[in-house]
Amino acid sequence: MPAQPHPPGLDLDRLRDHLDRVRPGLAEGTLTAALISGGKSNLTYTLRDDRRRWVLRRPPLGHVLATAHDMAREYRVIEALSGTAVPVPGVHLLCTDPEVLGAPFYLMDEVAGTVYRTAEDSAGLGPERATALSLRLIDVLADLHAIDPEAVGLGDFGRADGYLQRQVSRWFRQFEASRSRDIPGMDELQRRLGAHVPASQRATVVHGDYRLDNTVVAADDTIAAVLDWEMATLGDPLADVGLMKVYWDISGDMPGNPVAQAVNPAAGFPGMDVLAQRYADRTGLDLGPLPWYTAFAGYKLAVIAEGIHYRYTQGKTVGEGFSHLGALVPPLVATSLETLLTLEAH
Repeated sequence: MPAQPHPPGLDLDRLRDHLDRVRPGLAEGTLTAALISGGKSNLTYTLRDDRRRWVLRRPPLGHVLATAHDMAREYRVIEALSGTAVPVPGVHLLCTDPEVLGAPFYLMDEVAGTVYRTAEDSAGLGPERATALSLRLIDVLADLHAIDPEAVGLGDFGRADGYLQRQVSRWFRQFEASRSRDIPGMDELQRRLGAHVPASQRATVVHGDYRLDNTVVAADDTIAAVLDWEMATLGDPLADVGLMKVYWDISGDMPGNPVAQAVNPAAGFPGMDVLAQRYADRTGLDLGPLPWYTAFAGYKLAVIAEGIHYRYTQGKTVGEGFSHLGALVPPLVATSLETLLTLEAH
């Protein structure tokens, strides 16, 4: 039988040998795989044998920031949330031995449904379906933030005390690790964020990158699975709301943002103010400080985009869609700084 092509970062022969050793019988017949488009951080592949399909996740090639791309943490939170009100894929295998594929990885079920990434994806929804989907999306986030971390074995998943202060410091360090050019306003934004950190109202599991295209939507427009838990930890739930608001509203005019394009008002999606009010009603949290969280979210996204831009300039990215990310950073920083200055003025 001719050898199957190996996608970048995935040696199918070594993977098959590993599966046969640790999970004999899990895979049958020939393994094939393909890199899934859309991801800009961890590498995600569809994997299939003669009878079933999975998804495999591993860190990116090349330059990897410290503490990022932790497969064991991502696997752990998905496994812990199984059976809760938050829909997640079934997981089958975690491999922390980098000798197998060159980096740790895990294997999970492929979930049937649609990932809405572009305006074309969502154009046919119409106002009624787009609104229903949006409300379900925010309801799942409220459900996540209602889960007792101790009850699902995640009580030690992070340090909730001082979470926001550590986040500001951490993302500044991440930026320094990838700093290759001057970004106007970045240092001032970091300073102002650190000087006006709000008091957290609650400690919950936070997703860290909650947005429409990090979910799989079922045929009935329910959320079939929440994906991409690489940034999950224990912390302030409004960090998730602020980030979702950036994706939903603020970055809509920025080039190359597929999430903002999918969440297109022309397709009938409601404004984030509607979703934020529903979230507040569900959780009882005060959303008055939300502009700070929104500014912080823009800062965080700017750092992530700059890190990916850094890998792209080194030729260390896999797939397409990376060339524009460097251009996203200055407007993200400028918008976040403006949001913060407006909040401080009031």
